Amino acid sequence: MANNLLGQETSPYLLQHAHNPVHWRPWGDGALAEARSANKPILLSIGYAACHWCHVMAHESFEDETIAGLMNELFVNVKVDREERPDLDQIYQSGLALLGEQGGWPLTMFLTPSGEPFWGGTYFPPTARYGRPGFADVLRGIAQVYIQDPEKVHKNVTALRDALAKLSQPSPGTGVTVELIDRIAERLCREVDLFNGGIGNAPKFPQPSIFELLWRAWLRTRRQPYRQAVLLTLRAMCQGGIYDHLGGGFARYSTDERWLAPHFEKMLYDNAQLVDLLTLVWQETREPLFAARINETVGWVLRDMIAPGGGFSSTIDADSEGQEGKYYVWTEAEIDALLGADAPLFKTFYDVTPGGNWEAHTILNRRGHDAEPTAAEEVVLSRCRHTLLAARARRVPPGLDDKVLADWNGLMIAALARAAQAFERPDWLEAARRAFAFVTGAMIENGRLRHAYRQGRLAHPATLDDHANMARAALALYEATSERRFLERARGWVADLDAHYWDEAAGGYYFTADDTADLIARTKTVTDNAVPAGNGTILGVLARLYFLTGADDYRSRAEALVTLFSGELARSFFPLSTFLNNAELLRAAVQIVIVGDRGDGATRALLGSVHAVCLPTAVTAVLPPDQSLPPSHPASGKGLSDGKPAAYVCRGPVCSLPLTDPAALRHALTVS
Repeated sequence: MANNLLGQETSPYLLQHAHNPVHWRPWGDGALAEARSANKPILLSIGYAACHWCHVMAHESFEDETIAGLMNELFVNVKVDREERPDLDQIYQSGLALLGEQGGWPLTMFLTPSGEPFWGGTYFPPTARYGRPGFADVLRGIAQVYIQDPEKVHKNVTALRDALAKLSQPSPGTGVTVELIDRIAERLCREVDLFNGGIGNAPKFPQPSIFELLWRAWLRTRRQPYRQAVLLTLRAMCQGGIYDHLGGGFARYSTDERWLAPHFEKMLYDNAQLVDLLTLVWQETREPLFAARINETVGWVLRDMIAPGGGFSSTIDADSEGQEGKYYVWTEAEIDALLGADAPLFKTFYDVTPGGNWEAHTILNRRGHDAEPTAAEEVVLSRCRHTLLAARARRVPPGLDDKVLADWNGLMIAALARAAQAFERPDWLEAARRAFAFVTGAMIENGRLRHAYRQGRLAHPATLDDHANMARAALALYEATSERRFLERARGWVADLDAHYWDEAAGGYYFTADDTADLIARTKTVTDNAVPAGNGTILGVLARLYFLTGADDYRSRAEALVTLFSGELARSFFPLSTFLNNAELLRAAVQIVIVGDRGDGATRALLGSVHAVCLPTAVTAVLPPDQSLPPSHPASGKGLSDGKPAAYVCRGPVCSLPLTDPAALRHALTVS
């Protein structure tokens, strides 16, 4: 058997490790069988292609012949791309958390030959430093315990197995009211950094679902602290170094509390969620900064992140030429040489100084310059940005992970569909359509959605998140186009979830299907992580399907999810924002029905009024005059008004009179 078996994989992350002296195996029955046969523990290493600290550990340890020799002697070594196998990552990250350790990547877990965890950590240096033990010492110590103290290993395995099982048994509650969400928003608002925005101190993550919850609280209550918290955070991020001021797009997180110094990797999922949130806030504020960042970020996605076939690529690396951020940072001398007479103005606005602001270099940012440039200054600054972007393009670029993930594509498709309507950008809507067509064309196998695609190869069973995010995307496209195929596709994916993911005994959707074979546990959670929780997202999908179709089965299942997971609020409400936002949708949706042909100018004018209003609980349907709503819909039987397209705004069972004037419709939508 070959020493390193990663060369035949499609994952760019696994291929990065294909030439390590470590005898890596991909996850699967073969690796588990080898561990059982050799009676060796498994060293499981999980990371992703754009991860800086994964690269560091690879260079320090996995490329070191001595450490690799220890790994090969003592363990069966398994590499996993967390983006390809989020199901495995979720299980073993949970195992690490149960050991009392902070999770993250690279994840380093030690397993029995049957795949059950008994100890772990994240990054380990090759020798002891940073308060962490050296990796070589860890390897020897774990192998010794495994051989000499099997009872201790057994106790750890049993405790973790039982604890993992309990994580999939949420405590049911009595439901969620809008009043409860308001109380939670008030508590969350206290955690916002009043100087820099964001939650807590360094490192800082965008956490868009929490700030959407706060924005929704502002819309409901008009209490200024909610508005101020969201605007402070978004302005700081949009002007900070976490944003790429030349190429567009946001990095994954900031290493400092001021949003200055990011880990430079760019993730599709972060940018999708931030485009969604910025669009929502822009609809209320019309703030030019937010419109600019949306336009630039979408521009980056459509320029740099389109995979062959029209889907969206996953990530761009933090490192180039072996150095974190090298592609993105500048020296004052470089700026002076490239910009000439324009350099002084640019340096003033973008924090360029002789000593730099990060490791003797400059991360471009606008955090220290709140004054807006004049029109003439903006012309110069725009010219400077184009010059620097062209110069940057001549550098060695960071790596692109061009695999297409169904769940992350769903997030971006929905964001593009919504932004396209708000900004009247049919080209963005067309990009969303293309990506949707790619997923539904290339990523279905034997009638079932798959999770990952790269270079003509499909990989891994789809997760709850794949179905939930793609169904959400389908509904966003349906509301944007009225094409029934999108509605039917969403219904089909929900049917697949009901057939293969629903817990018949206790309720809720498992993260993995009942026929996903290579897992030690099936997790079930409503907790947001870097991406929204699938059970939270599907709650919103079910609510929208109920409002759009009138089928009561969707409402019943949505109510069951609310009951099942609402007890988790007593444990911690911080990671439950997606669930809470969609519980509000279920409780307080505003149904907007426009009767008229989409091609009619009067219909388009009414739609323009809908898209001009910030209304996250809106569910919009455009019906041709000859199409009827189900009898259970509050607008059932409504039609044209004196032969003109008409809108009906329904809250609960009560609908407005027909509205044919766009201004009257806009007024009706802004009156609670």
